[in-house]
Amino acid sequence: MSSGTLYDKVWDRHKVTTLPNGQDQLFVGLHLIHEVTSPQAFGMLQERGLEVARPDLTHATVDHIVPTANQDRPYSDDAAENMMAELEQNVRDAGIEFSDPTTGEQGIVHVIGPEQGITQPGKTIVCGDSHTSTHGAFGALAFGIGTSQIRDVLATQTIAMEKQKVRKIEVTGELDEGVEAKDIILEIIRRLGTEGGVGYVYEYAGETIENLDMEGRMSICNMSIEGGARAGYVNPDETTYEWMKETDYFQEHPEKFEELKPYWESIRSDADAEYDDVVEIDAGDLDPVVTWGTTPGQGIGIDDPIPARRPPRGQAGHRPARPEAHARRTRSDDGGLRHRRRLPGLVYQRPPARPATGGPHRQGPASPRRRARVRRPRQPARPARRRGRGAQGHLRGRRLRVAQRRLFDVSGHERRPARGRRGVCLLLEPELRRPPGLQGWPHRPDEPPDGRRRGDQRESL
Repeated sequence: MSSGTLYDKVWDRHKVTTLPNGQDQLFVGLHLIHEVTSPQAFGMLQERGLEVARPDLTHATVDHIVPTANQDRPYSDDAAENMMAELEQNVRDAGIEFSDPTTGEQGIVHVIGPEQGITQPGKTIVCGDSHTSTHGAFGALAFGIGTSQIRDVLATQTIAMEKQKVRKIEVTGELDEGVEAKDIILEIIRRLGTEGGVGYVYEYAGETIENLDMEGRMSICNMSIEGGARAGYVNPDETTYEWMKETDYFQEHPEKFEELKPYWESIRSDADAEYDDVVEIDAGDLDPVVTWGTTPGQGIGIDDPIPARRPPRGQAGHRPARPEAHARRTRSDDGGLRHRRRLPGLVYQRPPARPATGGPHRQGPASPRRRARVRRPRQPARPARRRGRGAQGHLRGRRLRVAQRRLFDVSGHERRPARGRRGVCLLLEPELRRPPGLQGWPHRPDEPPDGRRRGDQRESL
């Protein structure tokens, strides 16, 4: 066994070959599947006429859709019933062991592995769930994967991956009363940021981590992905081994424990192992941590004041605004902030000039009072004032009203009645967002574009 970190040792032991694109092909020791991400992957196998390569190294459970109160079949939710039926059919056809609700072993996919003993130190474990890093608490390399990768693992029991760097996070000292494992990982994410672990695998070490029970280690490794890391792990020790002895698998096969323990001992990171980065944290300085925002990086000590503003760009907890939202902030009369959001791809109909008599938007003849009121000479309509940039004249800061009772869609689309007199919009496909011939708004009142009626003129926002 080569020297180095646990990550290096387990990676090298499971490496099959180096692919032409530079990635390594890894053998997968345990593939966990559930009802959400596996149906599409099984469908891909069926399209190609492939079978599951290693059903004996694949384990299924139903995780997200089981009702809490009434679990009678069929489920009242049609989507849940369909997903359950699909998973049952797939695992039955492939001969995969299935922890369904009737067995009493069904549960969260990150929990059943440690409970049953199929999660073991030194394994490579994958699952179609980002928090698969939970299994790293037992000294396994565990990765969350996507649907196409699930297909690859089902078909070949291997996966193509790039090797990551290793960051050692060493936590030393004694935790104060009320400070627990979740406070450790929230503090790590607060210091390093939600993207601080991109390109890294985290090794959690130090006497504080070693003194945690397995539940605490699982809590820390579970949140590795929230800090941007590809995975997180803790070196196996006596606490790990005591847990493994009590699991279902090793209760049934006690001889396997003595057979595997030397391997588990050999994969521990060496004392002289080299790391790409080392972060040291004093556990005595930690307070209970709470999150005040929408990401784990927005954490504060329980006695700290809640920040009044979003952290500056580049600092932990900063969350950039979504560029596709195009949100603007304007100050209202009472001094508060209100949001005005402009979405791309919406086409608004511009209100035409008021007709002299009852038009198609009115039902029945015009009343005598209205007829008398509109007999005065009409003033020629003035072109609308352009605001913003470009010939399209982006209209900002005011709501568009539709004066007609019918909304005319682009050529080739069905006409639909407008709802009320407020601005009405249509969400169009990308190729229809800029109908031909409408680039030169506003047009002269006597020259509608492409010979269309004035009611057909629009403007892209």
